[in-house]
This record gives sequence, C-alpha cells and structure tokens, in this order.
Amino acid sequence: MHDESTPRYRINQMTDTGSTVVLALAEDVELEPVTQQQMMLEAVDRAITDKEVKEQIKPILEAILRSQPQTMLKTYSQTAIQITMPKKRYEKMGSPRVGDKLTIDIKKAVQ
Repeated sequence: MHDESTPRYRINQMTDTGSTVVLALAEDVELEPVTQQQMMLEAVDRAITDKEVKEQIKPILEAILRSQPQTMLKTYSQTAIQITMPKKRYEKMGSPRVGDKLTIDIKKAVQ
C-alpha cells in the first residue's frame, strides 16, 4: 500500500556491474498540463496586490496572451537520487527494472 506522504521514484537508468547495481531514480509525479498563459496570469495575480490595478491589467493581458500560440508546459522540480547497492540487496527487493516505481522513505535520523 502506498502512503501519499512518501514520494515514489521511477527508475530511469540501471547499471549492473556484476557485484553492485546502480539505480538512477527521479521522483514519480503526475503532472497537470498548464499553458504558458495560465502561468503568466497567475504570476501577475501574485505580483499585483491592488485589486483595482489587477482589474484594469488582466483584460489587456488576457487579450495579448490570446493572440499568442498556446504552449503547454509540464514542469516540476523533481528530486533525483542515485543509489549504489550490493547486487544481493537489489535481488532481495525483487530486481526492479527501468520504469518500475520504488518507495523510498528518507528522513533525518533521530539520535
């Protein structure tokens, strides 16, 4: 069972050296497509605090942005991890392959 608070990682690359296995992982997140226009409007909305100014600028900005081609973006700053482990440990975890997902719980150890 997957706990939503624990990030999952997708195996992007695997190197088997015989005695060790190196896994290159990236955070497995589902991204919602966002248009460049949406991002710009949200940025203006955050930057301008005066409601009256927002009401005057927003229609002009929307008209300008509508005339531009829409670019869909899927962005997210992902966490990347590289793990080197003994081959026996890799086999004990089921020998996952590229594209498989892993759950890794990383937190500061309490001493």
